[in-house]
Amino acid sequence: MNDISSKVLKGDPRAIARLITLAEDNNPIATKAMKKLHPHTGHAHVIGITGVMGSGKSTLISELTRIYRKKGKTVGILAIDPTSPFSGGALLGDRIRMMELAMDEGVFIRSLGTRGMLGGLASAVYDVVEIFDASGKDIIFVETVGVGQAEVDVIKIADTTLVIIVPGLGDSIQTLKAGIMEIADIYAVNKADRAGVNQTVAEVQSLVEITCSDKERKTPILETIAKEKKGIVELVDEIIKHKKLLEKTKKLEPHRRKRYQAELIEIIRKRLMNFVFDESTFKEKVEPLIDKIANKKLDPYTAAEEILSRILK
Repeated sequence: MNDISSKVLKGDPRAIARLITLAEDNNPIATKAMKKLHPHTGHAHVIGITGVMGSGKSTLISELTRIYRKKGKTVGILAIDPTSPFSGGALLGDRIRMMELAMDEGVFIRSLGTRGMLGGLASAVYDVVEIFDASGKDIIFVETVGVGQAEVDVIKIADTTLVIIVPGLGDSIQTLKAGIMEIADIYAVNKADRAGVNQTVAEVQSLVEITCSDKERKTPILETIAKEKKGIVELVDEIIKHKKLLEKTKKLEPHRRKRYQAELIEIIRKRLMNFVFDESTFKEKVEPLIDKIANKKLDPYTAAEEILSRILK
């Protein structure tokens, strides 16, 4: 295991898969490897893909990947899926839906379970993105779990965030009021052969006019039919254009600083949670406080402050 980081840097798929598994399990080996990999990151374009279930995110990612592969780019795909309450693993398994791509040596696909995390992401997502990046992947797609409208955490990790909307699902009007519509760098109205596409585009256009009235760039809205490969080339062009804009306006690095901040907070959160719930000695120290709370000799807030003061020491 000592050379797993060097194998990842060479793009070894077995090492990449193994390190991702270790990162998911919070294995100390993964921690050591991530420390070695970090200096070799920062080269990939991270693209977040979010939208409700049924919007065709997986199909769209597959077609986007094919275009990037034709351009000679290597691709890492991270699909966040709901977690099985029994095994703790990912339920949907996007690798099944992207089987053709899985045969391409220039593409690496991995599904992660949310494991109770909110915001549409998984706890290990930051590690996986850095692993893909360090292994030499040019493009990294991060697909959120796709349940509900609150999957805004993807903006913390993506350089470019793509929000997928579909006519006829009822989400076009609902999402206008939700946070998910405020994070888009690009809108893709997928399944544009469905009835109601013009109304959906008009609704999103109205939102763009309001939210981008004081901005130089108005968020583009593209119509796609992923299953028929329509509008995909134009969508890739728009994604590339957004990356160049970030670089030109010098907003890419400040944007990535926010990612590192979110990653740092997540690492600290996991360490604290492990300390609180995994340390038997710590649990023993908590029991007397719970007794005092139950006997009304101590309130929960004071007890929490006492626990945190011990941790901070």
